[in-house]
Amino acid sequence: MPVNGKTIALPGNVTLPEAELRFVHSRSSGPGGQNVNKVASRVTLLFDVSNCPALSERQRRRITRAFPGRINNAGLMRVVSTRFRTQAANRKAALERFTALLTEALTPKKTRRKTAIPAGARARRLTDKARLGERKRLRRGPGPDE
Repeated sequence: MPVNGKTIALPGNVTLPEAELRFVHSRSSGPGGQNVNKVASRVTLLFDVSNCPALSERQRRRITRAFPGRINNAGLMRVVSTRFRTQAANRKAALERFTALLTEALTPKKTRRKTAIPAGARARRLTDKARLGERKRLRRGPGPDE
């Protein structure tokens, strides 16, 4: 997740040049008082997933599958930050969020291995079940024929 000056390091030996990213600034509805009406502190980071030469076809598919709501039909991924009052802080926050999202998408998921239920756990479950049934049976009052 390191972001150093001009490149972003991602899992799978992917180095993404910061030139691939586009930042769009606009007025924010967030904090800022009267300042909010005249300063463009909202930052929208745009990344063209479909045409990025640093990504393989498999990596593009993984990113597209992981974030269908963030990527439009043209293949542009959008990350918006309005959390802070300054443009610089929002830019940094958007970049950090973008890096975290791509790291999450490109990190291979661990495959789940099936394991057998231990005999002791199975036995405990059955004895607990029998004990609960016995307790409920003893709670019942005498029947009409008793």
